[in-house]
Amino acid sequence: MICPCQKQQDNAKSYALCCQPFHDGLSAPSAKLLMASRFSAYVLGLAEYLKKTWHSSTCPQPLEAEPDNQWLKLDIISFTDKTVHFKAYFNEENTFKYLEESSNFTLEHNKLVYVDGVTKVGKANRNRNDTCLCGSGKKFKKCCS
Repeated sequence: MICPCQKQQDNAKSYALCCQPFHDGLSAPSAKLLMASRFSAYVLGLAEYLKKTWHSSTCPQPLEAEPDNQWLKLDIISFTDKTVHFKAYFNEENTFKYLEESSNFTLEHNKLVYVDGVTKVGKANRNRNDTCLCGSGKKFKKCCS
């Protein structure tokens, strides 16, 4: 299985070689890898992992998650030791949209955790020659335009 954070990426990694070790208990060594593993956890409905990687002061209670196949693609735009700027694409009511966030991370109990982020949601505008977000591999103009 291709890892959810790798969907529609060149040279996509398998789940076993990408996020599964983090979901199984290995600590993510960087904010970038933690963000990717959290995206995959949302797709797979791994609420316990999300709780373990969320700062105790900002984690919603209760936190529930169900597998969610509306999430189509993750693009990490930039990152530092404690921040990640990303766009996550999803399909809602047959419209491609994005969630863009600048996320903040910190150490809690010697593990990197998500604290909070500034988000924006919008319609995903695709150029005619971009790969379609539906996952077909076709250009947008020949697929879902």
